[in-house]
Amino acid sequence: MIGMLILRDVRRGLTGAAWLPIAFFLLVATLVPFAIGPDAALLSRIGPGMLWVAALTAALLPIERLMEPDRADGVLDQLMLHGVADETIALAKIVAHWLTFGPLLFVAAFPAAALLDIDGHALARLLLSIWVGTPGLAALAVAVAALTIGLPRAGSIAGLLLLPIAVPLLIFAAAFCADGSNQAAALEAAISILLLAGAPFVAGAAIRAART
Repeated sequence: MIGMLILRDVRRGLTGAAWLPIAFFLLVATLVPFAIGPDAALLSRIGPGMLWVAALTAALLPIERLMEPDRADGVLDQLMLHGVADETIALAKIVAHWLTFGPLLFVAAFPAAALLDIDGHALARLLLSIWVGTPGLAALAVAVAALTIGLPRAGSIAGLLLLPIAVPLLIFAAAFCADGSNQAAALEAAISILLLAGAPFVAGAAIRAART
């Protein structure tokens, strides 16, 4: 049943407006050179950090579609009646959300790096940081989506909750991209793992609270 839930969410996530986060990611990479100017050294220095800001936004954009449609349609209640724990539902949502934007973000990083004149070594660090950090972003997005489930203007509230929590991940990911620091990489991985470990329990508790 969980596999079917992941497959359904991935199928739903890869249709319609689901491509908007990746389009936004590439749009940022396209517009930054116009805003900064043609200074290749400057673009190469700030490029990875700008792309991580875009990746954070890409994880945030579909947040209203992660939990609310299933709550409104009664899917969450049906899964509970079938004995599926709310934490397991949240974990399936995290996996599905990451599958709909993580790999696509990885692919989109190649043309984005070319637009920002990011060299091969910096690109390799950027790609590694994306693989390490985006699961944590997906977990954080699902947890925040569950915390704001059923609330009016949930997207705006979700942004206010998600962005401050994501700042440490953003800082260490950008630091690793900049100089390849092993300490920054370790801290980014630790934060991502912490988010992955805690998000299902936070989201599960929020789903149960929404039923009362």
